[in-house]
Amino acid sequence: MNIQLLVSAVDKDAAALIEQMHIKTDAVIVNQCDRYGYEEIEHEGHRVKVFSMPERGVGLSRNTALLHADGDICVFMDEDVVLDGDYEEKVRRAYEELPGADMLLVNVKVAPSRRTYWNEDIHRINYRNYGRYPGYSITAKRDALLRANAHYSLLFGGGARYSNGEDSLFLRDCLKAGLKIYSHTVCIGEETERQSTWFHGYDEKFFRDRGVLYYYLYGKMALPLSFRFLWVHRKQMCRDVPLRQAYLWMKGGVREARA
Repeated sequence: MNIQLLVSAVDKDAAALIEQMHIKTDAVIVNQCDRYGYEEIEHEGHRVKVFSMPERGVGLSRNTALLHADGDICVFMDEDVVLDGDYEEKVRRAYEELPGADMLLVNVKVAPSRRTYWNEDIHRINYRNYGRYPGYSITAKRDALLRANAHYSLLFGGGARYSNGEDSLFLRDCLKAGLKIYSHTVCIGEETERQSTWFHGYDEKFFRDRGVLYYYLYGKMALPLSFRFLWVHRKQMCRDVPLRQAYLWMKGGVREARA
């Protein structure tokens, strides 16, 4: 069972990034920079394929990495995660524990202010609980992703037209394709804190982009679920913007997506 990292990066020196992230398996690094290029780096007996490209967008980056992957298990990863020394064995054991799983969503330590999930137990992922998981939590059998024709949206995420949500759309599409997805308690690394590339506060763009995302995720249920989202998070998100205004912006995003 060959474990392969699929790393999305921006303007990085590949050799330095390999050391910084503690990469100890095969990997595909997609480096969004100011040039086109390809190189292979041998590191501790493993092959790291590095693709450089000037086009921007985390969805494009992850799709490019998946296109060039050849491992049995793909581990989607961001440039700012430092991996545990035994991450390869941890991922392998997790799949041995759940041989029927097509995808496992694993733990990565992050600052409390950025945490959207933490797996306390192993459970099946379904349409009620898939929306909390970021890209760096996703691992998958490559053959399963190919059978499902799974790929990332180019409309959402850092560097794309709309701010975020690409991971939720990806997992939703994998569920629709019938893939068996589970959460797992194994932790494979820790994120280093940095400034967000897309979040600049709870402003008009944030809420409009979220409205567009909700239409893509929920269709006819986008408006009631938009209000539910705002109501649940009103103490955090509506301190500077009235809830009614935030809802009107989300409604505008839903309307834009319908057009």
